[in-house]
Amino acid sequence: MRERSMAARRFTDLLFRALASLAALIGIAFLVWILYVVLARGLGAINWDFFTERPAPPGMAGGGVGSAILGTLLMTGLAMVIGVPTGLLAGVYLAEFGQHNKFGEWVRFTCNMLMGTPSIIIGVFVYIILVMPMKNFSGYAGAVAMAVIMLPVVTRTTEDMLTLVPSALRESALALGAPRWKVTLGVVFRAARNGLITGILLAVARVSGETAPLLFTALNSPYWPESLNEPISNLTVTIFNYAMSPYPDWQAMAWGASFLITAGVLGATLFTRTLLWLRSHKS
Repeated sequence: MRERSMAARRFTDLLFRALASLAALIGIAFLVWILYVVLARGLGAINWDFFTERPAPPGMAGGGVGSAILGTLLMTGLAMVIGVPTGLLAGVYLAEFGQHNKFGEWVRFTCNMLMGTPSIIIGVFVYIILVMPMKNFSGYAGAVAMAVIMLPVVTRTTEDMLTLVPSALRESALALGAPRWKVTLGVVFRAARNGLITGILLAVARVSGETAPLLFTALNSPYWPESLNEPISNLTVTIFNYAMSPYPDWQAMAWGASFLITAGVLGATLFTRTLLWLRSHKS
């Protein structure tokens, strides 16, 4: 085997460090650029009516996206109720019991396929299994579509985080006589808490920006949501409709809604990370 000189090794190391740093800077630069554009164009549309009023008729000034904010919160909340516990349990199975059996491999393969499936395909799937039999678009169908998108992200993140917990920690707790379920919930989950919360936030952030599946399931509505069993207003489809409209007021409202979604996801992530940092430094 041919040995390389120390100078060549240092040059290669320096080259890859520089390329990795450049790639990271490019990613950060695009993120800052997007945040600046959304902030500059969307902040002007934010006022009290923006949060409390429903959309104005086409061509009329005023109005807001209060109904879309409420509809998005309802569907996201229901999607979390369906997707997060299911994803956590599936991740626990993969990390604790299904590492080396066929069923675990199939579950892992299915999650990987779901993560790579375009969201519009999931929207069409939910349209066929729920919207067509129920004969109407609904918030329930939108929440199910969001939960299906959320499920593999939570599952794989949970598996990865639980796998990182040292086996010695489990064995020590089991040696003290604790049952397996108590070790998983009280010891392993506690050790992987930060990663699990990050994975859930990533999943919520992903579904918060989805538009295509909601076009096939929840559709949209200009009215306040009274039931999840009907077409329901939501922010992403409202942004799509307003951005495509010829009315300047609606286009400004679309920028405002984009700013709201971006600020919400960024704020939730920063708040959770700050809270976890404070708790880790207190303990």
